[in-house]
Amino acid sequence: MATKQSVDLKAADKLLKQFAKVVNSDHAVRKIKKDEVLSCGVDLGTSSIVLTVLDKDDNIIYGAFEYAKAVRDGIVVNYVDSVNILKRLKHKAEDVLGVELTTACGAIPPGTGEGAAKIVANVIESAELECKHVVDEPTAAARFLNLKTGTVVDIGGGTTGISVFNHGKLTQVLDEATGGFHMTLVLAGNHKIKSDDAELLKRDPQKEPEVFPVIRPVVEKMATIVKDSVGPSVKQPVVVVGGAINFKEFIPAFSKVLGIPAYKTAFPQFITPLGIAMYDHD
Repeated sequence: MATKQSVDLKAADKLLKQFAKVVNSDHAVRKIKKDEVLSCGVDLGTSSIVLTVLDKDDNIIYGAFEYAKAVRDGIVVNYVDSVNILKRLKHKAEDVLGVELTTACGAIPPGTGEGAAKIVANVIESAELECKHVVDEPTAAARFLNLKTGTVVDIGGGTTGISVFNHGKLTQVLDEATGGFHMTLVLAGNHKIKSDDAELLKRDPQKEPEVFPVIRPVVEKMATIVKDSVGPSVKQPVVVVGGAINFKEFIPAFSKVLGIPAYKTAFPQFITPLGIAMYDHD
């Protein structure tokens, strides 16, 4: 439902469910004209790389992703793999759409600096796309959500990014190195298993009753980061996004520590990639 703070979560859910159906399929939402202008977003995440395609009116056209270990704590650590994966995603999208993709935007966690932005841009350019912009991830998420006043918490594989907005103005941006990767490490240590096995265990929805009690302290730390970093200046609503929050108990546990309600949408891992693409026609 839409919150009283005017973020239409129901509308966001509808779009995200549409994207989830089309991502990695062999079909676009509709047929593309040869001269049509498309917008692309590239999200180089810790656990996956996502390519999103929108039309000039920000309607969803197509998407694709591939699991990857090319990024750590928001920084590209395997340049070659990142480029090769993005090339595969680009070519797959072009085969489905029947047109060439020429431009794209990327994103980085807040506060990671110009160097990180340059590397992301270089990955995009090396995949034969012109990089139009590199934005910070929570701001991209806010654009998709059409959030004017509120706080976006983007929990990725390696970081917790926070962006606070007031009447359309970005007032605070910060980032801390705690994310889904840290959940995996805690889970691996608790079960005395390899990190890769812990990651698979974490992704299995049927294992949540076993997994979440173990990773709850990491979730509580994420909420504490937001509470301590933003404090009284936090703006409501607080919307949490990112693939690391796909647990039924995440939002209740997060909200309890934060002290105010937090919200999430369906398929929160796709919010930031879709928001990134919206910058491609600016």
